[in-house]
Amino acid sequence: MSIFHSMNNTASALSAQRLRMDVISSNMANVDSTRAKYVNGEWQPYKRKSVVLQPKEGQFSNFLNVAMNKSNDGSVGNGVKATKIVEDETPFKLVYNPEHPDANEEGYVELPNVDPLREMVDLISATRSYEANVTVFNASKGMMMKALEIGK
Repeated sequence: MSIFHSMNNTASALSAQRLRMDVISSNMANVDSTRAKYVNGEWQPYKRKSVVLQPKEGQFSNFLNVAMNKSNDGSVGNGVKATKIVEDETPFKLVYNPEHPDANEEGYVELPNVDPLREMVDLISATRSYEANVTVFNASKGMMMKALEIGK
């Protein structure tokens, strides 16, 4: 295990949380976009997107067993990675607005399946996770600096 192992793990988590915040920002920016994708000769509203995160290697149960000293295979975490960005398949919201240019024959408009409240909760979660990882990174940096001072 390298001296920079904890910093590398934290850096991967920072990148993953930044990506989550970018995707959430995109969702919020398109909360009213009724013409996001052209499919089969028709425009479709924007679909909410979310990030799928996974550990870089291993499974959580392995890491938990190592932490609880139930296994001594020496495996430790290697950070997190974003594996894909998926579209939410929940149905679009129908709003009655016959004057809207994208209204159907009955006067209903399909709006994106983005819920601003849910997006704000996800944004707060991603921001807090990012802040926690910055704290871990700074603590690791501080320990390394103290170790260097010992060598003087």
